[in-house]
Amino acid sequence: MTMKPLADAPRKLLAGVKAVLTDIDDTLTLHGRLPAEAFDALWKLCRAGIKVVPITGRPAGWCDLIARQWPVDGVVGENGAFYFRYEEAAKKMIRVYAQTADVRRANSEKLWMIAHRVLQDFPGTAIASDQAYREIDVAIDFCEDVPPLPLATAQAIAEAFHKEGAAAKVSSIHVNAWFGDHDKLTMSERFLAESFDIRLEKDLNHIAYCGDSPNDAPMYAVFPLGIGVANIRPYAKLMAHLPNYVTQGEGGHGFAEFADAVLKARDA
Repeated sequence: MTMKPLADAPRKLLAGVKAVLTDIDDTLTLHGRLPAEAFDALWKLCRAGIKVVPITGRPAGWCDLIARQWPVDGVVGENGAFYFRYEEAAKKMIRVYAQTADVRRANSEKLWMIAHRVLQDFPGTAIASDQAYREIDVAIDFCEDVPPLPLATAQAIAEAFHKEGAAAKVSSIHVNAWFGDHDKLTMSERFLAESFDIRLEKDLNHIAYCGDSPNDAPMYAVFPLGIGVANIRPYAKLMAHLPNYVTQGEGGHGFAEFADAVLKARDA
């Protein structure tokens, strides 16, 4: 499969977007920062009446803040473990989890036993600095706050979790691991249906997904309007499914490029 330039995306497809799902790290951000034009793009999409939902591996604590303070309609966090949606009029945070509290506690004990072995087996890795704010998964840092390790090491870490029966996904900075059947796709589908009656069976062509790394591949397998920001290119050979379109800009600059394309298509 070849990724086409975003400029080749049909205007009708862009103009019909009702919801934008987007990864955060290295998709909205770049080099660990959120560019001003990316945040502005979120506001522009929001003001245009388009639902915007970050779909991230980042922790519950971060997702609570994002749902409250960013111009978004909710957040799917920890790779599909939950969604948070803030009802501003009621001043109430809606929190929906894929697992019960008892199941989460039991799974956490098993997961940490594996994580401690992984740290011993893969020198140079560390527990992610945002782990204190996580509720469900464990994140192993191989690139964010430690000297970067090869992507092959991250893949080997994921395989170590797989051998113990855990799910694991490689992002651009972390290996996220958890027990459970949830993932970005299942919780995104649930969030859109329960919150906005946007359903994949009838609205698939009206939902865009933006990402940058291997853990976004399952989303690209589903959404015709799959968008990769330019820094996805180094991962292309490692991904079973690629986005149909790729931006010229990297990270948040590429996301802003995509948002502008959607808004111009609607105005044409």
